[in-house]
Amino acid sequence: MINVAVLVSGGGTNLQALIDYELATVDCPYHISVVLSDHKDAFALERAKKANIATQIVSPYAVMGADVAKAATRDQKRIAVSDKVLFYCHEYKVDAIVHAGWLTVLAGDIITEFANKMINLHPALLPKFGGVGMWGHHVHEAVLAAGEKESGCTVHLVDGGCDTGKILVQKKVPVLPDDTPDSLYARIAPEEHKAMVEGLCILSQMLS
Repeated sequence: MINVAVLVSGGGTNLQALIDYELATVDCPYHISVVLSDHKDAFALERAKKANIATQIVSPYAVMGADVAKAATRDQKRIAVSDKVLFYCHEYKVDAIVHAGWLTVLAGDIITEFANKMINLHPALLPKFGGVGMWGHHVHEAVLAAGEKESGCTVHLVDGGCDTGKILVQKKVPVLPDDTPDSLYARIAPEEHKAMVEGLCILSQMLS
């Protein structure tokens, strides 16, 4: 069994899928040791607390202090958050990291130390519709604008780029003629939950 840190930014439905699988599976290959959020009000934190999982806030304001964060550049904030995530990974003896709706792009030492030990869930079929600015509804809007016939989600290893690591799992759904970003997301979301669990189980096997 590997110890995992789950990184979140929002509602935490994919985190919930991981929690539910761990609770329901006798031989689950992972244990969620801590949940880290770059937003203090993320509902994912409530999900973690309900499951008795430790939580920590790693927003730029929490990590740097309000005055410093206000004056900091995006890269300075990114490094500060990344270094704090790495600190907590050491503190909670984490073997692997899962990005489950996490919006901050990590940088610095954590990329090297956790090379091939981090996975990310992306709401599209990479390598299409990945990269800077491609998150949440922005992805689904881009898919519809491009006239794609299918979409889905991807779990991939995290490297120094943005949505560029080795693909571990993909789940596909059809794009329907009358789809909106909301209806397309609703069709993809259940597949995200499956892919998130499957991807972490694959990573657990890789590290055991």
